[in-house]
Amino acid sequence: MISEQQITDALKAVKYPGYSRDIVSFGIVKHVAASNGAVSVTIQLTSANNEAAQKIKADAEAVLHGMAGVQMVSVQVNQPAAPAGAQAPGGMAPPNKVPGIKRIVAIASGKGGVGKSTCSVNLACAFTHLGDKVGLLDCDIYGPSIPLMMGIKHRPTISADEKLVPPSNYGVKLMSMGFLLDSDQPVIWRGPMIMKTIQQFVHSVDWGELDYLFVDLPPGTGDAQLSLCQTVPLDGGVIVTTPQEASLGVVRKGIAMFNKVNVPILGLVENMSYYTTPTGDRIELFGHGGGKAEAARQNAPFLGEIPIFMEIREGGDAGQPVVKTQPDSAAGRAFVDVAINVRKQLMK
Repeated sequence: MISEQQITDALKAVKYPGYSRDIVSFGIVKHVAASNGAVSVTIQLTSANNEAAQKIKADAEAVLHGMAGVQMVSVQVNQPAAPAGAQAPGGMAPPNKVPGIKRIVAIASGKGGVGKSTCSVNLACAFTHLGDKVGLLDCDIYGPSIPLMMGIKHRPTISADEKLVPPSNYGVKLMSMGFLLDSDQPVIWRGPMIMKTIQQFVHSVDWGELDYLFVDLPPGTGDAQLSLCQTVPLDGGVIVTTPQEASLGVVRKGIAMFNKVNVPILGLVENMSYYTTPTGDRIELFGHGGGKAEAARQNAPFLGEIPIFMEIREGGDAGQPVVKTQPDSAAGRAFVDVAINVRKQLMK
């Protein structure tokens, strides 16, 4: 007997045309049934693109016919007229791709204080070290710290077509709320304003040609995270944690949030894993191995651990990421190793 779960799993091989994500993750597979070798599937689109519908139908039929025990296949693709601005199937339509950007990766944490922004900066720089064209979007509207860590003080310029031109340093293009405010000016906004700003940072910025756009999310699972997922087609999410249970407990919420909005989990990074004293003694200030163990519990890849290095903190405060200033140091190599593992997950 063929189960509905087996059919759903098989349909994960069908990509939405023009995207790296599959039709199951986009939530457009609405009905699956199987009986005596006959399989029926209903797919609900909000787009009136007949070419996409035909492609999805043909690919789904091919996948289902390839399953053992399947004798008859019926794939129905519905395309109701959707009002302008309507959201996608399952509350999440394939968002508009950003021209020129090949992949978009979110970096998140369940709680603050785990070094997520430090990881975002150094991972972005590590990808440029590996030869990629990279952008970094700081989505922490209330507490933007990326400009400081990247050593960028000048503001964006305006292009001829009235788009923001992001400043860059160390080969990374950067956009942040920090560029648009005075240093001590607070942001006191509700959700709709946050969503509008994130949309502008994505679609009204001249990012040019990028291999990767990394998005540094604020802690938690609120407006910024949901706005981003509804604005751009994310290729995956990276979760940053520390070894202690207080951090791991909220990491699970971050993973659940990505799962809820159908964003693949690329893996977990354990930051502040341990400290090595000048005499060579290893001190595990926050415990050790919690991130790797949690990744195993969540059936998610473990991307690597970042020990506590003074060079990382000093580089962040000085606007000189350690990956760029000391790429061959132990601290620099730790981030490059994580970047290589993130790449491997994306290539899958």
